[in-house]
Amino acid sequence: MDLMQHPDLAERLAAAYGLGTLRGGARRRFEAQARQSPRLRALAIAWQERFAAMTELQPEQPPSPNVWKRIQLELDRERASAQAAAAPLRSDGAARWRRFAFAGAFASVAALAASAVLFMQLSQRDETLAQAERDRQSLAGRNVELVSLLKATPEIRYVAVLADDRSAPSVLVTFDPKHNTLTLKRLGTFEEGSEKSLQLWALPPSGAPRSLGVMPREGVVKLTAAENQVREVPALAISLEPKGGVSGEAGPTGPVLFKGAWVPTS
Repeated sequence: MDLMQHPDLAERLAAAYGLGTLRGGARRRFEAQARQSPRLRALAIAWQERFAAMTELQPEQPPSPNVWKRIQLELDRERASAQAAAAPLRSDGAARWRRFAFAGAFASVAALAASAVLFMQLSQRDETLAQAERDRQSLAGRNVELVSLLKATPEIRYVAVLADDRSAPSVLVTFDPKHNTLTLKRLGTFEEGSEKSLQLWALPPSGAPRSLGVMPREGVVKLTAAENQVREVPALAISLEPKGGVSGEAGPTGPVLFKGAWVPTS
């Protein structure tokens, strides 16, 4: 089945492939079709670019060791007090006083244990309330971050994979009408040299090519463009021009290195 004849299914499979949830035989079949279809391959790369910027981390919140440390200090203090009180009683040899001291120490330990349990419960309750408040604040912060991320996330309306004469992908081009931005990412290793520039052209159905801008030498660049400059353009191309590019009126003056179909994503 040719997926590009079913745009909705192709879009869903490309999104699942970019997210990494497409597994097993379905993933292998998708990759096999993508190798034969530039449009399907462009969809997959566009979705991978979308998901690459989205991440969310939740730091761990280990419990505080101070509660058990305070309980241990109280136990040590009560044990030392009980031993100090029982020392003179053991020296006089009177069994009655030994029983009294033992009963008093036992009562002290029981009271201390009850106090420790109560203290631990109160501390756990306070820690639970504090953790709930931290979770609430963290969730509110994540919601703000997600809203900001969604506002900043590009709306990819058009995509093209420009390839060389051997069909090797060399430049990925996407258009975001929400921000009027063309984004170009180099996929190959081509170097134009210090005295040359790569220039991007729109190839309309009729008439001369229109210049969309000159690519800087960085790996990922953004060019400003309005939607009416790229709407209904069937293909894009990149030519090798003198440094700084040439006037867009006469079209390319140097060799066309890369070209590819300009595909709407919906």
